[in-house]
Amino acid sequence: MTIQLPDTSGNLRAYEPRQEPLALTTGSPLTSRTVFSAAHVVADPFADTTPDSPAAIDWDATLAFRRHLWSHGLGVAEAMDTAQRGMGLDWAGAAELIRRSAAEAKAVGGRIACGVGTDQIAAGSLAEVRAAYEEQLALVEESGAQSILMASRALAAAAQGPEDYLEVYGHLLRQASEPVVLHWLGPMFDPALEGYWGSSDLDAATDTFLEVIAAHPDKVDGIKVSLLDAQREIDIRRRLPQGVRCYTGDDFNYPELIAGDEQGFSHALLGIFDPLGPLAAEAVRVLDTGDTAGFRELLDPTVELSRHLFQTPTRFYKTGVVFLAWLAGHQSHFTMVGGLQSARSLPHFARAYELADGLGLFPDPKLAEERMKNLLSLYGVNQ
Repeated sequence: MTIQLPDTSGNLRAYEPRQEPLALTTGSPLTSRTVFSAAHVVADPFADTTPDSPAAIDWDATLAFRRHLWSHGLGVAEAMDTAQRGMGLDWAGAAELIRRSAAEAKAVGGRIACGVGTDQIAAGSLAEVRAAYEEQLALVEESGAQSILMASRALAAAAQGPEDYLEVYGHLLRQASEPVVLHWLGPMFDPALEGYWGSSDLDAATDTFLEVIAAHPDKVDGIKVSLLDAQREIDIRRRLPQGVRCYTGDDFNYPELIAGDEQGFSHALLGIFDPLGPLAAEAVRVLDTGDTAGFRELLDPTVELSRHLFQTPTRFYKTGVVFLAWLAGHQSHFTMVGGLQSARSLPHFARAYELADGLGLFPDPKLAEERMKNLLSLYGVNQ
């Protein structure tokens, strides 16, 4: 049995789907690395909304997906950009997501960390940016989740130089009741964050970032670096104070960064570990035994899929993540907050399906094939 898939030239080619999924089961907790999956939200397909209206969330399906991730030993990074934060999910929706997911994590014993940003304001003074951060930090701490201090579009617009970042982040870290994760999200994920940490020169920006950490090492559990630059992450990792972790956010180079070298390694907080969750967990369990080669053997083949999903414009990677969740049966539809199911092309979806199927990611390959054929038919591709 074959399926006709379109390529970027407009031609159809025959692909023979995999018959059996990769054999993966839930297992023991992960021990050698702390691993978070930045999880997507499931939109309510029956809500009468527009791309500009507040997000309508299917809470049952959204929380079920988090239980799926926890069942494989992964932590959940909640209300991050994977959940379309700042791209359809507003602060009111994110706040509700944090409350519900934190309560679910407590009920099932899952690990959770939640994004703290400033998206309740579009712009403002430094004082207003600081107050917005404080409001979100308070909510996350009240929920019982760990805090992830995310990069702020409003701060990027208001800051005049590195000293403003040092002041705002220093204030927040002094206020935080528990150690937080600092998130440096690069402009490839969000163009509004160009020049973050007070400079478009990455060396200068890195120095400021590290200065924030050095001044408050007891309040920083770790950093998440999302610059898609493996060597820069390694350089930053080697300059961190003792006890401060590096969580890779590099969806292009994660196997080598998690495996590490003789001078250290990265933990993980990754959007690609949404579709790769069970496989990623299995790979880390192999790494827990000291088998680095076995870890790489499992995870290296996934990089082609990740690079495909995160190709430019990188911020639309979320569309591929939700598409694969639909094919895998984690949700009943391919509808997204803000209508972003339209943000990638049919050839992009076809290649994502082919790569994911080849990895054995679909628990029910026949269901994935049927859903892919249904999508193709909507675009006028008859099988």
